[in-house]
Amino acid sequence: MTNLQIDKTYIGRVLSDLLAIPSPTGYTEAAIAFLETELISLGIKTMHQTRKGALVATISGRDSATPHGITGHVDTLGAIVKEIDTSGRLLMSKLGSYAWNAVEGEGVTVICVHSDKQYRGTILPTRASVHVHGSAVTSLDRTKDTSFHVRLDEKVFSEFDVVDLGIQVGDIVAFDPRIEFNANGYIRSRHLDDKAGVVAMLAAAKALLDAELLPAHDIVLHFSNYEEVGHGASAGFPAEMTELISVDMAAVGVGQNSDEFSVGICVKDSGGPYHLGMRRKLVALAEQHDIPYKLDIYPYYGSDGEAFWRAGGDVAVGLLGPGVDASHSYERTHMDSVVATAELLGQYMLTQ
Repeated sequence: MTNLQIDKTYIGRVLSDLLAIPSPTGYTEAAIAFLETELISLGIKTMHQTRKGALVATISGRDSATPHGITGHVDTLGAIVKEIDTSGRLLMSKLGSYAWNAVEGEGVTVICVHSDKQYRGTILPTRASVHVHGSAVTSLDRTKDTSFHVRLDEKVFSEFDVVDLGIQVGDIVAFDPRIEFNANGYIRSRHLDDKAGVVAMLAAAKALLDAELLPAHDIVLHFSNYEEVGHGASAGFPAEMTELISVDMAAVGVGQNSDEFSVGICVKDSGGPYHLGMRRKLVALAEQHDIPYKLDIYPYYGSDGEAFWRAGGDVAVGLLGPGVDASHSYERTHMDSVVATAELLGQYMLTQ
């Protein structure tokens, strides 16, 4: 049995840095550049970006004929400026799927796409103050896009003032991650889905490279950038690839089997069951190497692995990832879960 040394200090540093980089779907260039630099620092230099903007890297293994793939997504939830109203408020369109009340009151950075300008603001309901609106605050329909806006921390009183700042329709609204690493191992932040999974991929690769272990197959590390809108990993893999692991968060909550201390192995989600052979393989590896795991079903969930299947990918697909509580809200996981995910990924890389 090969024991892998997963570097928790490395996980903490890289995860903190990656979470701090705004990367809502459609605005992922900086996060992809960060991952490229990180891969080079690990000694992985065989990589390229797809025309779609995903990053693909290869770790050479003993068998180059039948590569195995591992994909995780660096894009996150966010919003895009849809309209500037007459009072200078910014109305938004969602990037990804979430409830507006999950980001109500959140600090944001408005990023002007065609310049380097950035402005701070807050997501607020149109009726936010009980001293002004009374009971209408609680009766507001929070399901409507028009019920929320960005209040800019600038002296703006009309749409013309906003335009003078350089803000326009199509600019990005990035939510504050509010990153917190606690001494007891808990990690709180927005966008742990899927940046915790991405860092587990890096930590697994680092463990193999540090130990000078050769993967059983060429390993294709694929970092997608459109998962939150459903088509992230639909392309970018070699035709010879036979297996694919999709690394994404395990959904923790009432009625779920996943937790924040294990690696979650998904049996089925909204798109149906994952490949039975891959499930058996991952469970066997976890049990052989004493890696804590949980099997689970996620009813309101889709993955990059399914995106590849729907695009015609003829490979066996499995799904695993760290347990994340309150997904698509203010999320939380534990270092133990990220480590368990990295351990299982590392063992998968070493296995035929």
